[in-house]
Amino acid sequence: MLPSFYNHDCDPNAHIIWIENADAKLKALRDIEEGEELRICYIDASMGHNARQTLLFQGFGFQCSCLRCLSGMGALFLNSFSIAPNKFARVSYKCDRHLLWMRKSSVHCQLGGNAGRSSGISSVLKEMSTSLSSEHSSATLMDAGSLVLSPNGKSQAEIAVKDLVPYGGPTTSIVELQDGIGIVKYLRGKVFFITGATGFLAKVFIEKILRTVPDVGKIFVLIKAKNREAAMERLKSEIINAELFKCLRQTYGKSYQAFMLRKLVPVVGNVCESNLGIEEDLANVMAKEVDIIVNSAANTTFDERYDVAIDINTRGPCHLMGFAKQCTKLKLFLQVSTAYVNGQRQGKIMEKPFCIGDNIAREFVRDITPRFLPILDIQNEIELATNSKENFEENSVAQKMKELGLQRARKYGWQDTYVFTKAMGEMMIDNMRGDIPVVVIRPSVIESTCNEPFPGWMEGNRMMDPIVLYYGKGQLSGFLVDPNGVLDVVPADMVVNATLAAIARHGMAKKPGINVYQIASSVVNPLVFEDLARLLYEHYNSFPCVDSKGRPIHVPSMKLFSSMEDFSAHLWRDAIQRSGLTAMSTSNAKLSQKLEVICRKSVEQAKYLANIYEPYTFYGGRFDNSNTQRLMDSMSEGEKMKFGFDVGSIDWKDYITNVHIPGLRRHVMKGRGMCG
Repeated sequence: MLPSFYNHDCDPNAHIIWIENADAKLKALRDIEEGEELRICYIDASMGHNARQTLLFQGFGFQCSCLRCLSGMGALFLNSFSIAPNKFARVSYKCDRHLLWMRKSSVHCQLGGNAGRSSGISSVLKEMSTSLSSEHSSATLMDAGSLVLSPNGKSQAEIAVKDLVPYGGPTTSIVELQDGIGIVKYLRGKVFFITGATGFLAKVFIEKILRTVPDVGKIFVLIKAKNREAAMERLKSEIINAELFKCLRQTYGKSYQAFMLRKLVPVVGNVCESNLGIEEDLANVMAKEVDIIVNSAANTTFDERYDVAIDINTRGPCHLMGFAKQCTKLKLFLQVSTAYVNGQRQGKIMEKPFCIGDNIAREFVRDITPRFLPILDIQNEIELATNSKENFEENSVAQKMKELGLQRARKYGWQDTYVFTKAMGEMMIDNMRGDIPVVVIRPSVIESTCNEPFPGWMEGNRMMDPIVLYYGKGQLSGFLVDPNGVLDVVPADMVVNATLAAIARHGMAKKPGINVYQIASSVVNPLVFEDLARLLYEHYNSFPCVDSKGRPIHVPSMKLFSSMEDFSAHLWRDAIQRSGLTAMSTSNAKLSQKLEVICRKSVEQAKYLANIYEPYTFYGGRFDNSNTQRLMDSMSEGEKMKFGFDVGSIDWKDYITNVHIPGLRRHVMKGRGMCG
């Protein structure tokens, strides 16, 4: 029974947790949203009615409203977004009967009382009850602010020690109270269907699931192949035998391949085909079994042919959503997109979904009559991409289709064909989803793993990597970039962890709707280009690459240019100096001419790279990640350790110099040019 002062002391619409020492009853309601209230109310019967204590959670602030605290301090507000974990004070406030302190993102409330007094707690959590006998020492709530309540009779020293003990020890029995989202529990037994499974990010995703949740259900992986035997061969060579899976290989030993083949099911198909190209009987089986669809298939070439990019990035999601509607058990559709679908938007860019026909170019124009602005009709764009190739000569169709893609993208406010077609894919998903829950993950530039399964793993050249490698090999000593601009980078393992957290949260909720998560660093932990250039120099100065004769390649400090004219002039000077053209005598005219051709080709390649990257090296947008931060705050401390994605915690100097570049040299260069 609630105390008599409930009606006038607490908002009846708020989430309430009551503790009464007399009969030790606790009612807990979870999933607190931003702006909602959470009151922790308790009564010490020995002190009478006026001794009631209340903790109020509202938004991201905690308020201690015991009588002493109200008169002495008012409200205590904590904001885990703006204060780095290592900056938190150990003790924030103390009164006779009420001790509040912070530890990372948790706020702990230690009640005073007679030593030796025991209290039991019973809870109702999501309509489930669990009993905790009097000998148990703590109960923990890890929702929306991670409030931790400890019972009477514990000293500050005891609490300080307990705060450092990971969850799950023998003294804790209310598992539900510290489950956070319940990621592992949710993923157990779930059946996945993953497209783009042989790609970089999807492989990290698959490895993480199999390593942390080995009792996950089957994972159907869509593989482009002529038949099942060819698909199985690709599965083995590109996934099962990949170095990325070495931790699993060590764990399972001789039974590794059997375990992988028991979990991974190759599916012959192609997202570009209307029925995904899946054999009918298998498609029917999958439609009855699949719980979660993850679309990681994409063409990421910035200036890809318009017809090719639109086929995979725009029509592909449509085909997959069509299949999703046939899945009788489907709980979630997850689209892996990119933060740069926000196109040429500037400033702080929020995590908002696209609606069909959204047009970024129209957002910039205020003084033109709407009827004169371009209207984005996706079906027209698909038809244009399909039909235009018929109008070009065979020997020029590839180049013309590339030019068409860039032209259409820039007309509507996007910087290139890749992000434009990905944005249209998001629009089509939103238009088709109906009552299917959808999550859109928008990472920025995905680079090598930070921690898991081991630091520095990557595959292929990501966005900034050609520049990093050319510089280290002495082939590029400068680049076209805003020195004060920001390169928005996120490690692949953090993207995967955020994706799994989002899957568990929204798959469990089963609410129709679309949720967007931007996994990005530009707002919370920006990596400035000027700092990146310095870190590259420091690394290669300490650990130089070697030339074909085994001699170390010494690189100068990287020069940053804000105009193409200055950059082009620098390229010519640098190429001529490296080739030795100025030292050529007239007797070596033939050799001189050959070297000039080589220099010209080198300069043109660097200028082409600069042109393609210019929209990103001078990008004016910064990606807000409030939704992602709230997702992280809803996790338990144990989940944050196992599935962490706090980009604010990245030490860029350590990551770039000790993780990413060594990973590039080991996994992409395969050790070529490494110093002995």
